[in-house]
Amino acid sequence: MSLAQITEKIRNDAQKEADEILAKAKAQAEALTSRADRECAEIQAGFDDRFGAERPEIMKRREIVANIDVSKMMLSAKRELIEDVYRGALEKMKALPKDEYLAFCTNLLDGAVSTKDEQVVVGEDEKYIDGAWLDSYNAAHGTKLAFADERAEISGGFILRRGRISVNCSWKMLLKVSQEKQESDVVKRLFPSA
Repeated sequence: MSLAQITEKIRNDAQKEADEILAKAKAQAEALTSRADRECAEIQAGFDDRFGAERPEIMKRREIVANIDVSKMMLSAKRELIEDVYRGALEKMKALPKDEYLAFCTNLLDGAVSTKDEQVVVGEDEKYIDGAWLDSYNAAHGTKLAFADERAEISGGFILRRGRISVNCSWKMLLKVSQEKQESDVVKRLFPSA
């Protein structure tokens, strides 16, 4: 055999062997791809079955969460409405005519005075409680009340103070106490069906 024939035979044998290796590799790749496709299909079917079984529970949970969110929003709206009622009451108290305002303060002072020599702290913008009113109160009740040197950040009413003890008769405090005591009645009036 000639050198060209030997070379050709080696080349043909190498090509044949390469084709066999390539065919085996393709067969293995197809087998792996087929097995992976089957496994993916099984996993997908498992997820579909699981989701199908859990779907009603998932939807039920979503509905429960949505109902809770709606309840929170309703509660927030009701809370805001109740706060509006008390804010409105505060505005009405601020707008009382002078005679009613002073009569109300006189009644509050009657209930708050204990030692008859306390200091009266009024708000920075107080328009009715003045020295003349306090002098007439002292004369009528035999007290020695005096105005404190400083003013408080209150929108109406007063704070009666003796030493470190204070009785807060400001409009905000009165409404806060009223709210704590009567909020359930306010809720029943505002929301009769609740």
